[in-house]
Amino acid sequence: QLQLVESGGGLVQPGGSLRLSCAASGFTLDYYAIGWFRQAPGKEREGVSCVSRSGGSTNYADSVKGRFTISRDNAKNTVYLQMNSLKPEDTAVYYCAADRNPYLPICSLIRPYGHWGQGTQVTVSS
Repeated sequence: QLQLVESGGGLVQPGGSLRLSCAASGFTLDYYAIGWFRQAPGKEREGVSCVSRSGGSTNYADSVKGRFTISRDNAKNTVYLQMNSLKPEDTAVYYCAADRNPYLPICSLIRPYGHWGQGTQVTVSS
């Protein structure tokens, strides 16, 4: 069973930081580019960031550039999303997913993704 599991969400004040983790089970994560997505209440899901198989290529949504950093540790089969300078508008359920096409050397937030995790809630509020 191929599965991704997110963790690390929580309640944080504006300006604070959180680090989300995306752990894989049932498959080798380093075959895939991995993306982070989020969905706020009443809004469509949006791409936040992605990282290529090697970690050498990353992409970010304009809304999080300079504040979020994606990374991966293939030895631990885990991808991370470091979120700094959090804003109330970052409040959402955050999901990780794997590119449907393994072995690609790049990542893109507009490609089809699968193996979605169950999500982790991030709430930014004072």
